[in-house]
Amino acid sequence: MLLTISTTARPATDLGFLLHKHPDRVQEFGQSSGKATVFYPEAGEERCTAALLLEVDPVTLARSRGKGSPDFSLSQYVNDRPYAASSLLAVALADVFRTARAGRCAARPELAATPLPLEVRLPALPCRGGPDLARRLFEPLGWEVSAHAVPLDEGFPEWGDSRYVTLRLTGTVRLADALNHLYVLLPVLDDAKHYWIAPDEVDKLVRAGEGWLGAHPERTLITRRYLGRRWTLARAALARLAELGDETEEALEPAIPEEPSATAPDSPATPDDPAPDAGEAQDAEPEEAPAAEAEPAGPRSLSGKRREAVLRTLEELGATSVIDLGCGQGELVGELLARPRFARVGGMDVSPMALTIAARKLKLERMPATRRERLTLFQGALTYTDKRLTGYDAAVLMEVIEHVDPPRLAALERVVFGHARPQHVLVTTPNIEYNVRYEFLTGLRHPDHRFEWTRAEFAAWASDVAARHGYTVALLPVGEDDPEVGPPTQMGVFTRDQRS
Repeated sequence: MLLTISTTARPATDLGFLLHKHPDRVQEFGQSSGKATVFYPEAGEERCTAALLLEVDPVTLARSRGKGSPDFSLSQYVNDRPYAASSLLAVALADVFRTARAGRCAARPELAATPLPLEVRLPALPCRGGPDLARRLFEPLGWEVSAHAVPLDEGFPEWGDSRYVTLRLTGTVRLADALNHLYVLLPVLDDAKHYWIAPDEVDKLVRAGEGWLGAHPERTLITRRYLGRRWTLARAALARLAELGDETEEALEPAIPEEPSATAPDSPATPDDPAPDAGEAQDAEPEEAPAAEAEPAGPRSLSGKRREAVLRTLEELGATSVIDLGCGQGELVGELLARPRFARVGGMDVSPMALTIAARKLKLERMPATRRERLTLFQGALTYTDKRLTGYDAAVLMEVIEHVDPPRLAALERVVFGHARPQHVLVTTPNIEYNVRYEFLTGLRHPDHRFEWTRAEFAAWASDVAARHGYTVALLPVGEDDPEVGPPTQMGVFTRDQRS
């Protein structure tokens, strides 16, 4: 099976730096299913193409299949796995381009953070839902999608189309985001995985979906298919996305009817994924979602409670101009604009993609002029002084500081409390003590978190910052205050001393 990624960003050969694969070399990587090869069919200043070719060995797949898998005789050896993109290709992509998926490039760090003109081609892709589903999944991510069904037999058009499509994606997208889109959506389109789906798949999905899955209009379908329709895992993933993606659980968990799931092919578990228990069949029936009418109306998500707490505190403080630092996809900005008392609203984020999504969600192009005049959205980094940050009554850093490397917190502190110096600063951050209450959570709440603090650690940091810059600080809980481990979120409300 073949995947190609091309760019025309000059010099185009910089694609080799981003993928950590030299254009002048052919590199091979052993996989549990066969062999992956990376090579460059073209590598010039104007255009560069990297190809990932996965050669699947059906005999290896058949010999390493789970003991509980049924024996389909010849179909074990003759199937579409060597030719059609699937979870096999997604796993190879994750292994071969691991560093690129993480967005790291020591040689060209600024390039790794920049959206590039990209073209992705997949000659044969199983797509249970046809070309329309491919468009529904990729277009909201900024891709222009060309998907054409492959006929069963060109000599007999009356036989109709097969379940395969030829897919071409074009767009200006950060390379790491493009690779993560493919890693998640290839098995979703195929609607099958070649390995056992275990609870750690929730972490993989949340990590790969960072910054885009929480806001995707088809997030429930994607989550359920990626997790093999195992509803317990899907609910855990959707709850995490509700918090991380800043969406309410009610909006994330509608029941979406889908066609029956196909049986997963008989293939081995990969080294990164645990095998089923000895007595458990690999193709066990997927867990069914409960009926929509049986679902009780859930409480508002933690992200919603955070916004409520921040808005309530801003009103109590009497702020009339507010800037959301690290505004993400604009949920808080939208709620601030909906309240006329906030005459000036700003939103800043380091991610151009997040700002693009925010503009779309806020309907910026169709926003009434009276509201548009109150809003300023811009790209920037909190570790560099910027005159656009000044002049606001209050600044909000909602779930932001934990994304900053600890050595750079001092720079953020100087920018916000020393340079911008608003009258009030509201800071929210996770309480790591509460993490034991999250089912299936391993490690920190978000793959991009550099740290998470206990209540005592946050209190010490807040007190030191306030003392250094002439502020006082009050600490407040957000969410249910558990008597043993405290609230899920902790908030510091800083107020500048009028004499400073």
